[in-house]
Amino acid sequence: MTAADVRGTDPGDGRISTPSAARSTAWSAAAPATPALPPLAADRGPAVPDWSQVVEHFREGLVVCDADGVVRHVSPVAERLLPEVSAGELLVAAGVDALRGDGPAEFTHHGRRLRVRPVALSGHRRCWYVEDVTESVSRADALLAERARSAFLAVVGEKLGNPLHPDRAAAAVVRLAVPTVADVAVLVLAPRSGRSRWWRAVRADDQAPVVDSGMLPAPALPAAIEAGLSGAEPHEMDWLVEQAAEAGWLPGLDTAGAVARVVPLPGREAPAGALLVARRADRWYDEADVDLIRAFAARAGAALTTALLYRDQAEVADTLQASLLPVEPAPAAGVQWGTAYRPAQAGLRIGGDFYGSHQLTDGGSVFFLGDVSGKGVEAAVFTGQLRQCLQALHRVETQPGRLLKLLNDALLETTQAHGQGRFATMVLGVARPHRDGGLTLTLAGGGHLPPLVLRESGDVEVVPLRGMLIGVVPDPRIGEVIVRLAPGETCLLYSDGVTEARGGLRGDEQFGAERLLNAVAGCHRMPAPALAERIEQVTCDWLAHGDHDDIAVLALRATGPAGRTPRHLHAVPEPGAAERTREWSA
Repeated sequence: MTAADVRGTDPGDGRISTPSAARSTAWSAAAPATPALPPLAADRGPAVPDWSQVVEHFREGLVVCDADGVVRHVSPVAERLLPEVSAGELLVAAGVDALRGDGPAEFTHHGRRLRVRPVALSGHRRCWYVEDVTESVSRADALLAERARSAFLAVVGEKLGNPLHPDRAAAAVVRLAVPTVADVAVLVLAPRSGRSRWWRAVRADDQAPVVDSGMLPAPALPAAIEAGLSGAEPHEMDWLVEQAAEAGWLPGLDTAGAVARVVPLPGREAPAGALLVARRADRWYDEADVDLIRAFAARAGAALTTALLYRDQAEVADTLQASLLPVEPAPAAGVQWGTAYRPAQAGLRIGGDFYGSHQLTDGGSVFFLGDVSGKGVEAAVFTGQLRQCLQALHRVETQPGRLLKLLNDALLETTQAHGQGRFATMVLGVARPHRDGGLTLTLAGGGHLPPLVLRESGDVEVVPLRGMLIGVVPDPRIGEVIVRLAPGETCLLYSDGVTEARGGLRGDEQFGAERLLNAVAGCHRMPAPALAERIEQVTCDWLAHGDHDDIAVLALRATGPAGRTPRHLHAVPEPGAAERTREWSA
């Protein structure tokens, strides 16, 4: 071995390892014809070791073979890594396949990860460099695994950040769990009304997981799931797989060769659910896998808790909205009701306009339509207070004027107690049927727009009803008027959202009372529901999808003898109807 044979080799790591005497003897005896390495030049100080001693301290092990493939030298590092290789024997006899090729290779040997690379030497000899890369490969694998886990959890956080419905959130959780952490994933929500919903995702070859769901009575839940729902993590139960199989949750999975874990999903005060993950035994859950499942469960629990909280709030909001929506008038003898309602904020479905009716013991009906100050939720709450007051007060007073004054006193007391300063406008009336099918309407006005009466002749009358606002002063002036409806005639009540609707060509012109009169002219034969719908439609056409105030319409029609209604609808005014209305208004 010459100096040229080791030129360009990697330096050692500085560790000192003295070769054994036997190795040195074997080296000298095996290659008598090969001159020894010349001693290193020494400019100063004591003499340094020869080259054979220097190469023994390389980080890599060295195996040197002659031209016949006989091993002539094995360094201490190579001796430790490749104990099968011995000096004086053929290299192929060692049985290490990686040392038979002509290029570098990486392989596992005796539990260590080795990397070898051949270097051609002079005289057709060859030197094999052997390096133990177990630790570096392990670090690289751990880094890649951690990156994969981080990427998976990032995807989980992104996917679970959108669903606000518990069903969609639960389905997303089990779908994300397969196949990264499980071949089968089952999510069980905490029991509600004695029953628990569950969702399951099953791994499908090269396809998206198959997701299904079901319901179980709370007493039928497996013991491991009950433990998970209580906040425990029953990982030491050997019969987890058996419980899941008995529940029918592990289709296509060999229960004899499967492993499972159950982790709770954190919630606000108690776990939001429990997650069961199972897969084949050849993919055993190690500590890193369990940590990943716990991190996944934490994110899934946060998403489910948010979805459940949103569901609860939505249920409360729907219940409150339903209580604040205008109630359809109660059926009454001789009266056909028609209503239309469009709040200013369509997304809320509630607003400051209201209408309704209550039956009286004498066969009549109290009916009303009003508008409170403001919009949105606060206005809707105030309308709810008004309707509740009317529901109570009409049982002690049926005369419209006095009933409206009682309502005024009640609202004053409420608004002053809460410092709200709100007020309302309203038309309140009592309808009493006659034997001939007509109606007598006793109307009381509290600062609201005057009603319209559609006569059988086609004329439209504006009822001269006046009055002061409700909820402003202790003793307001309340206007009263009596209107007689013949069979087939209609009285129309509406809010200022109709007449003050802004639209037209420039978008800022009010719909106005004159356009309303023109819209109802010729509609005297229309049933009350169709008339109310027509008023809403022409108003919305005028708005052209622009902003508007709350719109409410209440129509009551005298149905005639035995409650008969006309068969024909006239949605389009008859020719000359608008001219007759203008002549009457002039």
